[in-house]
Amino acid sequence: MEAISIFDIITLLGGLAMFLYGMRVMGDALKESSSGPLKKALELLTSTPLKAFLLGLAMTAVIQSSTATIVITSGLVAAGVISLRQSLGIIVGANVGTTVTGQIIRLLDVDSSGTSILRVFTPSTLAPLALIVGIIILMGFQQNGPIQTGQIVIGFGILFSGLLSMTGAVDVLTQSGVIEGLFARLGSNPVLGYVIGAAVAFVLQSSSASIGILQAFSTSGQLTFSAIYAVLAGIYLGDCVTTAIVINIGARPGAKRVGCVNIIFNLCKTALVLIGVFVLYHVGALGGIWSSPIDSGGIANANTVFNLVSAVAMFPLLGLFEKLSYRLVKDVPVPADKYSEQLDALNPVFFSTPAIALGRCYDALLTMYDVARRNIGRAFDVVARYDAGAAGQIAGDEDTVDLFADRISNYLVQISAHLTAPNHVEIMNQYYAVVTEFERLSDHAMNILETAQDLRGRNEVLPDAAQRELAVLRELLDTILDLGDQTFRHRDVAAARRIEPLEQVVDDMVSVLRDNNLDRIRSGGYSTYAGNAFMNLLSEAERISDACSNIGVATIARAMPELKHQVHEYVSQLHAGQDEDFNRQYQEAHEKYFDQIRET
Repeated sequence: MEAISIFDIITLLGGLAMFLYGMRVMGDALKESSSGPLKKALELLTSTPLKAFLLGLAMTAVIQSSTATIVITSGLVAAGVISLRQSLGIIVGANVGTTVTGQIIRLLDVDSSGTSILRVFTPSTLAPLALIVGIIILMGFQQNGPIQTGQIVIGFGILFSGLLSMTGAVDVLTQSGVIEGLFARLGSNPVLGYVIGAAVAFVLQSSSASIGILQAFSTSGQLTFSAIYAVLAGIYLGDCVTTAIVINIGARPGAKRVGCVNIIFNLCKTALVLIGVFVLYHVGALGGIWSSPIDSGGIANANTVFNLVSAVAMFPLLGLFEKLSYRLVKDVPVPADKYSEQLDALNPVFFSTPAIALGRCYDALLTMYDVARRNIGRAFDVVARYDAGAAGQIAGDEDTVDLFADRISNYLVQISAHLTAPNHVEIMNQYYAVVTEFERLSDHAMNILETAQDLRGRNEVLPDAAQRELAVLRELLDTILDLGDQTFRHRDVAAARRIEPLEQVVDDMVSVLRDNNLDRIRSGGYSTYAGNAFMNLLSEAERISDACSNIGVATIARAMPELKHQVHEYVSQLHAGQDEDFNRQYQEAHEKYFDQIRET
């Protein structure tokens, strides 16, 4: 036997590091590229348990992570997008889908002798090919889609390079007798194998990686079915405990129940595997494979069979698992707030799939804009006719907008560290910009309300002429606010461009109405205080249109990244009359609304 040197251990650990890093790179890129479709699929394709099962299986096979699928599912349950019952099939499917990785790694067993065409599919060929193709894609393309594809391929190449390094080190360890001694103990002590499997999966936070390492060790020829079945069962438990811990961090009861069901399922699965193997062995059904060497493909097949049989056996019990989860995880009283679910949807569990996290921000921002816009309409109504009830609603909704702004801003700060795709960074930049503008819209509504309350407190009213002018200005603002909604809701660049000429008309109109207001004050038509109040209302109207203009600018910057650093110059050029379309829209709007002003 050859003695083991420190360099052999370094080679083994280095190969392990490459394998884990390659799996991480490939998995992250797969999740990044599929997170949009994943979100839609999870929301729409869970109408029956079978559909949910197939969905969980397919999505986990694609993103190479059952943990990611289940964590995302828990977040959607917490957000009320899907129910716990809809998530049950996804949980089972995710556990089966994770076996695909093992089937890929079994390429270690492909015969590379001679000139066989199969030699192309050996890791020693696939690894450098994948690295070559991946680096060509990364260096040759700037678009986000090809870059993610390149990262997937690079990760695949690193993964197999790590496998090759590990298997080379395993050969040395085999000759030293260490591997033989280790797995001989596992074969005679399934409890030890179970504990080792659970510990490794818990530390690595990945059942796929844990089983991949086991497959790499299989090249030693010392692994047998008797040594690995308990290790596999332990891996199932260790992986699901990690998932449950991630889900339970700051989660609502619905999300915790998803983790609870996953643990129950995997506990039952490990029990089924251990008991099933014990029974089959003692009736003589496993005599042919029990002590025979098992290769990478055999481990992959055993893992797949264990998961498929467990899924079929326990699928009818999912309703019972659901009831048990409700017993184990109690509901906690929550404030009766119609926006609580939307705020709770800003959940850290979505950080691993930024498209979903940004989608939750988008939903919250839409609500924030709707509330702020509704406040503006109420505030102008209160100016025309004071209503204490409406004033109270405005103040209450202002607190709601402030809460949304705080939660969304903090969430964007947290998610920024998880963004790698350029398009996601552009979305985040837009959201950073508009959340401030949405909050300002509500602030302007509060300022308008305060002006109305001051007028009422002094028993002052605006003269009819000022009320009519304000009505025309409000109609113009409503049009701009409509365009602001359309701009953000649909990322409508055309609508964003239409805001600018109308914003210019607001500036012109405010200037004229200020002059009209001063003329009325000088002529003694009404008090100086009411005149100052009208001036304040004009200023707030101008600021509202400015905020909408900024919303449009943020949308244009997202859609046209090349203008990101020149967008304000672009807007200045529009206002300087250098765009014919802008000039036409401005002229049409100017004539329309100024004709109404002249008629007041």
